[in-house]
Amino acid sequence: MKLYYSPGACSLASHIVISELGIGTKTIKVDLKTHTTESGEDFFSINKKGYVPYLEIDQTKNLSEGVAILQYLADLHPEKNLTPEAGTFERYQLQEWLTFISSELHKAIGTFFTPDALSEAGVEQVVKRIQARLRIVETQLTSNEFLLGKTFTIADAYLFTILSWCKMMSIDISEYTNITAYIEKIANRPSVQAAMKEEGLLE
Repeated sequence: MKLYYSPGACSLASHIVISELGIGTKTIKVDLKTHTTESGEDFFSINKKGYVPYLEIDQTKNLSEGVAILQYLADLHPEKNLTPEAGTFERYQLQEWLTFISSELHKAIGTFFTPDALSEAGVEQVVKRIQARLRIVETQLTSNEFLLGKTFTIADAYLFTILSWCKMMSIDISEYTNITAYIEKIANRPSVQAAMKEEGLLE
């Protein structure tokens, strides 16, 4: 398999899960400004959507959306318990969180990658929306070690990745003590450290 990624982008979640599972996967860095791979290939010729993550499974199969990739990877090794068993209520709770992270946090925080597209009033509205969504996460983490309880799942890999953008975008989350403790805990996982080092995010 090959994972196409950009350092610190949402593809980091897939990279973390690959590291967590110990799957032998070739990782290929993509420059999203020039849409070229580290070897100079036109990324659009590989993935017509032009963004990461992109998982090349074999010569005939591939996936290009992060939430789908995370679930696919976790299902390769169900014994690792990175996702609840298919058909269980817990699996739907996982999908609920994946959807929330994707539509409510990823989309909102990701807006700041193109700040010129927003007016000053627009920035204020997006920040208010982000803060409201963070309060939901803060509440969930009040009595839970991870999003789904006591077990680290793919939703945690995804949430950690998106929350890491807050510092990059100067979004103050210091009032959310559960979230800040959660970020520190996830950041110290060996799989997360390994993935971040491979992406050049840690020394």
